[in-house]
Amino acid sequence: MTTTLRPSGPLQQSGGGGRSRPYEVRVNSRRVGALLIAADTPFGPTVGEIRDLAVDEPDRRRGRATVAALAAEEVLRGWGCHRVRISVPADSPGGLRLAAALGYAESGRNMAKELPQDPPALSEGVRGRPMTPGEYAAWDVRAREEYAASWTARGMDPEAARAKSEADHDAQLPQGLDTPGVTFAVLEAAGTAVGYVWLARSGEEGAGAYVYDVAVAEEYRGRGHGRDLMLLAERTAIAQGHRLLALHVFADNAPALRLYESLGYRTTQVNYAKELL
Repeated sequence: MTTTLRPSGPLQQSGGGGRSRPYEVRVNSRRVGALLIAADTPFGPTVGEIRDLAVDEPDRRRGRATVAALAAEEVLRGWGCHRVRISVPADSPGGLRLAAALGYAESGRNMAKELPQDPPALSEGVRGRPMTPGEYAAWDVRAREEYAASWTARGMDPEAARAKSEADHDAQLPQGLDTPGVTFAVLEAAGTAVGYVWLARSGEEGAGAYVYDVAVAEEYRGRGHGRDLMLLAERTAIAQGHRLLALHVFADNAPALRLYESLGYRTTQVNYAKELL
């Protein structure tokens, strides 16, 4: 029996060359699964994604997903893509094995933590406070530059990275420090500002919060302030009524990953990428 992909909807195209299309996974004429193939990622139309790949239970463990993923890669090659990305739920051992078998390398993880009822205590001599307008103005300039540089380092065209940084910050922070649902907190140690954290509510109000940015000033690193910053983030989220705190960490940031794991964050999604040769 032959496993193939068959389009299940029209090709969707967007400005800048982006495109996407849903497909059915079929064995001969029988539908056994589905997926979405897209080339509309932040990296532009030459970086594609395989999304929501699922094979029906009776047809699992027969290599259907592997053939479907390889066929999806061929579609992306035909679209001119040179790189492909996938995201696999952490509780999908089959999906994780498939990613490894097909040569995908981990690029990052989505993580989350169920928050306790009582806010965690900060270290002695450490406190949190709101970010001032002056601090925000300095942060905004630096953050836009660093965000663009991070995308450039991961393969995005520098001009596109700058445009993305401007667009993302404008969308997430339309009113700057006064944007509803957004909190910027500063960590002080012995009266000196040593780091900051940016949180925003995620999904329905009260359902959860997301850490968009967290950093310790370079001259104060290695002193445990990163842990206190995350505890400050938890305290802030709990005070706002949230019961879940989520974040993303890049695979090459091993110290941050160890910190989050030690604080009880669990991986919810594992993100992968590979070159299309």
